[in-house]
Amino acid sequence: MWLFTETGFVSAVCSPEDKDIMKVRARDKKSLLELSELAGVDILEWDNCDYPYRVIVPKSVLTAWMVDMIDRADYGNFKSQVQRTRGYDYTKPLHEVWASMHDVTDTADAKKRSLYYYAS
Repeated sequence: MWLFTETGFVSAVCSPEDKDIMKVRARDKKSLLELSELAGVDILEWDNCDYPYRVIVPKSVLTAWMVDMIDRADYGNFKSQVQRTRGYDYTKPLHEVWASMHDVTDTADAKKRSLYYYAS
């Protein structure tokens, strides 16, 4: 699964050897710092892969981290919060993800939204 939080972007997958262990991967080290500290594990660095930074944690630790992210959420706009926590260079790609996912909209709803948008 992909997780976008105010601290970064991670990809979490089950270990093929043990479904109770998660490999949480990131493209930048900062995205994994809080999870690494919570789990008490080092951030591993792997060369020649799309996610060069990784932590390996039990599902329960990843769950606790996700619950903490939800509990801490006190903002009204995610991209604005990430602008504060990670800055413009990190927020800019979030806008691109948002725009790409905008294409994944139910057709009827998209027509209503576009009519509303152009009418207002």
